[in-house]
Amino acid sequence: MSAPLRDFQPSALEGVSKHVPALLEAYQLTRKAAQVGFDWEKPEDVLVKLDEEVGEVRKELAAGETGRVEEELGDLLFVVVNLARKLKVDPEVALRRANRKFVERFRRIESELARQGKRPEDSTLEEMDALWERAKQK
Repeated sequence: MSAPLRDFQPSALEGVSKHVPALLEAYQLTRKAAQVGFDWEKPEDVLVKLDEEVGEVRKELAAGETGRVEEELGDLLFVVVNLARKLKVDPEVALRRANRKFVERFRRIESELARQGKRPEDSTLEEMDALWERAKQK
């Protein structure tokens, strides 16, 4: 019985720790794969793949395949990280900025609702969405 090929030849993916956050692991995996030529030529090619992955999430949702949705969401996130790498954007930094922006806008919603004597849970999605749009303008 022959041993698997990887026992004789180290993988290009060697050195990527499984003990780092998944976002960083995905970034490192895609970077290492790109170093050996496994990469899209241009960011637009990654966007095509991103559209494909969104379509797969939609398909599984429509089919009611909740177990498969997790897998497809993972694929979608992986492609987004790959796009970030391709665009020379640190995905961790980008996500942290997006998180801060979300918190700031959501707090503006809460503040405006409080000014009206309301809480988010007492408001409709439409009311909060309108306030969100106003917060985006600031």
